[in-house]
Amino acid sequence: MADDRVLDAREVPLGGLRALTVHRTLPHRDLPTIGAWCFVDHFGPTTESMNVLPHPHTGLQTVTWPIEGDIRHRDSLGSDVVLRPAELNLMTSGDGVSHSEFSVGDPDAPMHGIQLWVALPQESRFVPADFEHLPDLPRVSGDLWEAIVLVGELAGATSPARTYSPLVGAQLRLEPGRSQVPVRADFEHGLLAVDGPFESEGTRVEHRQLQYLQPGRDVVEVLVERPTTVLLIGGEPFDEELVMWWNFIGRSHEDIEDARREWEAAAERFGHVEGHGDQVIPAPPLPQTPLKPRRRRV
Repeated sequence: MADDRVLDAREVPLGGLRALTVHRTLPHRDLPTIGAWCFVDHFGPTTESMNVLPHPHTGLQTVTWPIEGDIRHRDSLGSDVVLRPAELNLMTSGDGVSHSEFSVGDPDAPMHGIQLWVALPQESRFVPADFEHLPDLPRVSGDLWEAIVLVGELAGATSPARTYSPLVGAQLRLEPGRSQVPVRADFEHGLLAVDGPFESEGTRVEHRQLQYLQPGRDVVEVLVERPTTVLLIGGEPFDEELVMWWNFIGRSHEDIEDARREWEAAAERFGHVEGHGDQVIPAPPLPQTPLKPRRRRV
């Protein structure tokens, strides 16, 4: 059984030349997934803008959760939505979709939020591409904590977001003291320190770090000294091997190679995002050696 672990964030530029700096904790070299969650980017607080031209995805769902700042989402399905704080965007790629994301409103307004990916299991890899904008999510509370349930179910509150594997994702707002949040014992979980440190399971987790918690507990205890926001993610351990590269998730090097070639050829598979002309983010070169599945080492 894997050990509990605290994962450090690494800084990554998002979106090309006018890149927004994000702090990425997942995938980690030792831990590719927590449940089917396979990607966690935390951005801000910052006055940098999000300027991400059309780019493709395969084999995953994107989950966008803004805490501050408004983001305009446009995709190859025809969606054109302004996402605001406490609202959720969930895009399912299936075998191919493309989208863009740009900050809107006051250019000096702060931006703060989290973007995540969920890997689609093999039986759902080729579901039709889809987009959901969810402005009204369920809330649930307990002693010293309140949660907004983004996906899945927590403490009896269930999100309407469509998922393809057993998952939970929730924003926790914790009051000073020790909170006890009920969770599923068959899930593994992650806790992201969104706006400050916390202590959980006897371990201090610093701002931007992600704590991994193995299955086997039905309560997560979190101690904070001031009002603090924590992102909770979790799910049944995901036992499929994933090949992840750039914006694609497949099961082999050939899956990724095919997706890259079709994106560069502007193939119908990825459609077209209106409003940007022919501007897109080009795919980087593939590495010289074949891509291998990411393996868990904790």
